[in-house]
Amino acid sequence: MQLDIKAILDSIPHRYPMLLVDRVVDMVPGKSIHALKNVSINEPFFPGHFPHHPVMPGVLILEALAQAAAIFSFADETGLKAKGEQLLYYFVGIDEARFRRPVVPGDQLNLHVEALRLSRTICKYSAIAKVDDQVAAEAKLMCAIRPMEA
Repeated sequence: MQLDIKAILDSIPHRYPMLLVDRVVDMVPGKSIHALKNVSINEPFFPGHFPHHPVMPGVLILEALAQAAAIFSFADETGLKAKGEQLLYYFVGIDEARFRRPVVPGDQLNLHVEALRLSRTICKYSAIAKVDDQVAAEAKLMCAIRPMEA
């Protein structure tokens, strides 16, 4: 199943400048996702990281992977966020993180995330970000699901 930017915006609360997923290429709700992030020189972090040698911060690559994980974790069989209780999704852990190559303007990040364990409160994932079939970053991610307080 594929999702365009409108469906992504309906799925997670992130917005510019923190929305780091542009398209979902393939998704199996509750199991896995392959999403894309197109990296442009217009990203708000490039003027400071670094002015004469722009490199996407590794922590933002991991954030993009966590956002992709949120999209498929909350999706139902139609690909849309299940209706009902409003939930927040907090990034609470990173293990075994490795950064293998810099990500620069013009790159397209292929975000691959698989569920290792999903529950109503804690989720664990195996995540890999690639550029042109080369691993840019990989990690085990952990996220907590909490009800949104009014």
